[in-house]
Amino acid sequence: MLGSLAPSAARAQGPATELVLVRDAETESLIRAILHPLFGAAGVDAGLMRVMLVQARPINAFVTTGNRLFINTGLIQQSETALELVGVLAHETGHVAGGHIARLPEELRNAMIRSIAGMVLGAGAAAAGARHGGADAAGALVLGSQSMAMGQLYAFTRAQEQAADQAGVTYLDRLGWSARGMVRVLERLQDQELLAVGRQDPYFRTHPLSRDRLEFLREHLARSPHRDAALPAAIEQGFAMVRAKLDGFIDPPAATLRRYREGDASAPARYARAIAWHRSGRSEEALALLEPLIRERPASPWLRELKGQILFEAGRPAEAAAAYGEAVRLAPGEALIRTAHGRALLEAGGEAGLRQAVEAFEASLRLDRAQAFTWRLLATAQGRLGRMAEAELALAEEAMLRGDYAAVRRLAARAEATLPPGPLRLRAQDLRFAVQRENMTREQREAEDAMRRRPGR
Repeated sequence: MLGSLAPSAARAQGPATELVLVRDAETESLIRAILHPLFGAAGVDAGLMRVMLVQARPINAFVTTGNRLFINTGLIQQSETALELVGVLAHETGHVAGGHIARLPEELRNAMIRSIAGMVLGAGAAAAGARHGGADAAGALVLGSQSMAMGQLYAFTRAQEQAADQAGVTYLDRLGWSARGMVRVLERLQDQELLAVGRQDPYFRTHPLSRDRLEFLREHLARSPHRDAALPAAIEQGFAMVRAKLDGFIDPPAATLRRYREGDASAPARYARAIAWHRSGRSEEALALLEPLIRERPASPWLRELKGQILFEAGRPAEAAAAYGEAVRLAPGEALIRTAHGRALLEAGGEAGLRQAVEAFEASLRLDRAQAFTWRLLATAQGRLGRMAEAELALAEEAMLRGDYAAVRRLAARAEATLPPGPLRLRAQDLRFAVQRENMTREQREAEDAMRRRPGR
């Protein structure tokens, strides 16, 4: 559902683990409004971080290698206030600024070495014990060494969590924001200690809770001059609308309509109900709810974006293009809205519309080149205009992002053969050279080999 929520699958680190990533311009704008000040307070370059929204109900956010910050949609949906979301993101910023993820592989390696050393000693003891009937002691030695190694790793993790808390409240103080949300999140998660591991929230399992952490945060809040400070109004209002939007798009429509009842005339409630009616196939009711909101908030690009999506999915692409055009005017720097605008123009048809669609897709890709779907839409528009070499080059870009290096070789070579001299032909050459086996990284070669082994290829 590009233009509002656009899910895409991405394989995370670890075997057979698939994350469903969500792209939504409004949600990403809210997260930037929180993270950029936090990163500034921490001295972190926001341009080096990749923030990814994961469609998952449990409360969780975590940093991984490669400067990637994953945020579950459930963290936003289940936060009672914007301060809770801010508190979690301040904590994660503490992990980033502290370089904790960079140090974790070394700690894992050390834990493994300690564990293996214990196993070797245990094997030696077993050989000696077998001669003297004392093999049980060898087993205890192996288990003891493994337990000690994991205990040292957990101690390292707990120390990281405390350090991230301390850093997080420092950043909040620098911004004049309250740490009350961070305290509230840990108080809610404290109840998780009593649950079986399978029922615990992932945030509890990946961020070990200790009484020391909670006591530190409570003491800090009690003496902080900012303990009752409100967040900037734009963040508070943006959070309420984004939470309602995620509820509307992710939860079943019936559940959304029960939560945001007809008598609730607040903007978030009407926003959520409009989305629920849209998802129920009742576009006219959805638009009837949305139009007054647009009149009340004429500067909101997100309401125009939703109107465009409702019209597009109701089979009215020309009207959708007009609504998306207004959203682009209000938010010219949002790549996803420009892509949605181009898609509506593409479906509306006509040569003039196709040319405008190409312009919209190219403008979107200038803002964010890592949009595989936008490259495919650009290829479609170029193909309908009879520009086959440009279409093949766009498909080669899409294949590069998807990791289909065999397709990149084929498509880039064909584009290069027919494109006139100039930047596009040079780009085709660059793509072709990048996927020659000798120029690929080890990870790329392994990914290509794995793709070749897939059934049906």
